[in-house]
Amino acid sequence: MSAFKIFHNSRCSKSRQALQILQDSNCDIEIINYLEADLDVSLIKDVLKKLSLKPRDILRTSEQDYKDNNLEEDNLSDDDIIDYMIKHPKLIERPIVIKGHRAILGRPPENVLELL
Repeated sequence: MSAFKIFHNSRCSKSRQALQILQDSNCDIEIINYLEADLDVSLIKDVLKKLSLKPRDILRTSEQDYKDNNLEEDNLSDDDIIDYMIKHPKLIERPIVIKGHRAILGRPPENVLELL
């Protein structure tokens, strides 16, 4: 069995599907309910490094918090965007599955298979 972490939102069908793939593969899974977790800058930067993505790449642009905070502005730094993610975790795309030094965005959920 392998140790996986999943940034999970149980209300999201894609997140539930990704979790089901891991469960069906008998993986050892740590579920992180990221909407309730205490997120910090170092954690988000670590996840982004494992994803090989920039903060803007994992923003949920359809969220009201995205619109309310004018996050489409190009003048925002990566640190600015991370600060908004900490204040408004709904802005973070989900699910994110981590195994060791690698991570994958589970959209579509079948992307998780790359880590198995």
